[in-house]
Amino acid sequence: MKNWKVFIICLVIVFGVSFIGSLFTAGNVDSSLYQQNKPVFTPPDWIFGPVWVILYFLIALSIYFAWTKAKKGEKKKLAAIFGINLAANALWSYLFFELQNSLLAFIDIVVILITIIMIILFAGRIDKKSGWIIAPYLIWVAFASILNFSFVI
Repeated sequence: MKNWKVFIICLVIVFGVSFIGSLFTAGNVDSSLYQQNKPVFTPPDWIFGPVWVILYFLIALSIYFAWTKAKKGEKKKLAAIFGINLAANALWSYLFFELQNSLLAFIDIVVILITIIMIILFAGRIDKKSGWIIAPYLIWVAFASILNFSFVI
């Protein structure tokens, strides 16, 4: 890593967003509405925390790799795509757990999926590692969208 300061900033931003999302998740995962209606193929509750820590770390790495190789004109677009993705990510927890509105949460998760694909394509052109490193994030969110959709139908 060439620039530790940039990496630390990426970690702080990403895990700051993670913290915001967790404010709406923490007490609501145990709610009877969620527990009674979650699909049978939902992973055990304990798995979500470790998976998200790993995914957020990978997102921070992706931002770092792309940002440090991006040209000045590319940085605004990178910031916009990652910013929309992270904002939608935090918003999902609020919509799904706090408001218990699975339809709005599903619309939001589609935005998350679209922005992940945009990150893979755009950031991946700047730095291949940046695109590939968040493939697990795409896979996890695709699975989460199936779980979310099961609450809509």
